[in-house]
Amino acid sequence: MESGNPEARGREEAKGGEIVMYTRTNFQTKKALKEAVASGVPVDTFQPGGIFPAKTDGQIALEGPHYPQPHCWYATAVIKDGLIVKGSVK
Repeated sequence: MESGNPEARGREEAKGGEIVMYTRTNFQTKKALKEAVASGVPVDTFQPGGIFPAKTDGQIALEGPHYPQPHCWYATAVIKDGLIVKGSVK
């Protein structure tokens, strides 16, 4: 998928070609995200800005907290039916 916007293209290619996404809940730390997923809380994701379609299954890259706060954590995870799979956050 090619984009004319260099910033968008960089985001698409981040983390090995995966589209960078946010969690619907604005987790302030990666640890808080991991704890929520481990405890069974359903955590869904979205693609900020809607430049690219959000994935609903497979490997994704995540970043947080949400813009305009500076991103201070990055993670990868597996999603199935739009929700992060327990134990997959790395």
